Amino acid sequence: MSTPNAVGRPTPNTAATVRQRPTSMPVHKYRPYEAVEIPDRTWPGNRITKAPRWLSTDLRDGNQALIDPMSPARKRAMFDLLVSMGYKEIEVGFPASGETDFAFVRSIIEEGAIPEDVTISVLTQAREELIERTVESLRGASRATVHLYNATAPVFRRVVFRGSKEQIRQIAVDGTRLVMEYADKILGDETVFGYQYSPEIFTDTELDFALEVCESVMDVWQPEEGREIILNLPATVERSTPSTHADRFEWMSRNLSRREHVCLSVHPHNDRGTAVAAAELALMAGADRIEGCLFGQGERTGNVDLVTLGMNLFSQGVDPQIDFSQIDEIRRTAEYCNQMEVHPRHPYVGDLVYTSFSGSHQDAIKKGFDAMEADAAAQGVTVDDLEWAVPYLPIDPKDVGRSYEAVIRVNSQSGKGGVAYVLKNDHKLDLPRRMQIEFSKIIQAKTDAEGGEVTPKEIWAIFEDEYLPTPDNAWGRITLRSAQTSTSSDGTDTLTVEAAVDGVETVLTGTGNGPISAFFDALAAVGVDARLLDYTEHTMSEGASAQAASYIECAIDGQVLWGIGIDANTTRASLKAVVSAVNRATR
Repeated sequence: MSTPNAVGRPTPNTAATVRQRPTSMPVHKYRPYEAVEIPDRTWPGNRITKAPRWLSTDLRDGNQALIDPMSPARKRAMFDLLVSMGYKEIEVGFPASGETDFAFVRSIIEEGAIPEDVTISVLTQAREELIERTVESLRGASRATVHLYNATAPVFRRVVFRGSKEQIRQIAVDGTRLVMEYADKILGDETVFGYQYSPEIFTDTELDFALEVCESVMDVWQPEEGREIILNLPATVERSTPSTHADRFEWMSRNLSRREHVCLSVHPHNDRGTAVAAAELALMAGADRIEGCLFGQGERTGNVDLVTLGMNLFSQGVDPQIDFSQIDEIRRTAEYCNQMEVHPRHPYVGDLVYTSFSGSHQDAIKKGFDAMEADAAAQGVTVDDLEWAVPYLPIDPKDVGRSYEAVIRVNSQSGKGGVAYVLKNDHKLDLPRRMQIEFSKIIQAKTDAEGGEVTPKEIWAIFEDEYLPTPDNAWGRITLRSAQTSTSSDGTDTLTVEAAVDGVETVLTGTGNGPISAFFDALAAVGVDARLLDYTEHTMSEGASAQAASYIECAIDGQVLWGIGIDANTTRASLKAVVSAVNRATR
């Protein structure tokens, strides 16, 4: 026996099946979204291969949703930011709503703040006095669009306007005609004038009626070559899955007449949390343009996030034609203008989005960076010339102005990979794997005891204290002063070491098949029983003055410990590493 699951597929009907219980929530109050009959839909097989046209509505939709709407200074900062990022269409306000918006539109026109290739857009309802005031605000602009809207959805026709379909359609037609009349009367030939219409709450409007209204508007505007119309189909309230949203766009795109002269625009909101997906699928279904706000600012759950959309394209090798290379500066400006913080987990820009605390993630990221460096060296190119391939990082943080310092951060969930990454990235120390394990346990003990995050600065302080005693923090039985080696004809090395042992200046002498072996022999004279288990070294930089790091794993009086030495002389670095391990054994 089997029963269908939520999407109609059979699932095993066994006693072990997990069954969730009905809630007491009033689900009867809500109806499901209506599906679109489009059996030969083509959008699922399409891919986004180029950037859409973008319109930022931060200064209109975004601003109206702020607890503290933008001051003129904050509006100008936002406008300048959008221009610098490369947005060519910017909705700058609702000038008929009040003097503040009207004055702002006038200021950017009169002060010459609008580049020649940027089109400003202003919003208006379909009332004559509002349309006249709106067009008046654009006097002297080089490129401008009036965006007219009226609500077409059934609940608005019935509850808000109490009008028939014909009355609602006529509002759109009359409004369009008035926009054209006032544009002819007020704006001179110096203004390249465009028109945009939105059947508001498109997501709740019957498709055939939305089409009828749009066609009636086009009959007035008469789009043709060189005279496009922007038809914006807003998800004023997000109602359905992104797939159904895409179906609605494909249906409209197929059925609109004069389609070649129509810019079909998508304006998603995020009520269901799927605005980004809805926008992307609408592009696949025929949309030409996306309206939204930086970081998803806007009413309720916000408009669609233009940053996420643009960076999604970038991560797939598609140029978004918007510059996100200094994403922290973009965020700081947006936070100043909106007086609202961007969430630390916000895609691509949040403080923690390139950060891994998990030990297994950190280990994979470290190995990914190492592999990229090795591949670049093998091919004789830079890492930037290679296809990006680092686990858990969908893009190179450096491409958006982030440093690698924030990629791996250490807390009680972290492992050896994260600690090793910090030491390699910040201090050029490439710890052997078993030493990574040893030191990560030391860090783990600290985070378990104290909780919270351990910063890179704290990691280095702990590492120095554990392995690299300094004059300011001297500890251990032995302090190395100097060393000289000589090699006999049979290959035996003799090592003479001047050192302080238990506070007493001492000269130690030993022999062996290398300086390290000879040092172990010398140490036996002061009661140190040490045996070499592993040894590795590397240079920390290039050039004649480069430092070397030596890592020694020793068995010392029954303990297995690592030591590290850093010195411009590799022999001296290896002897320091032995001292580091020996001192740790008796600490």
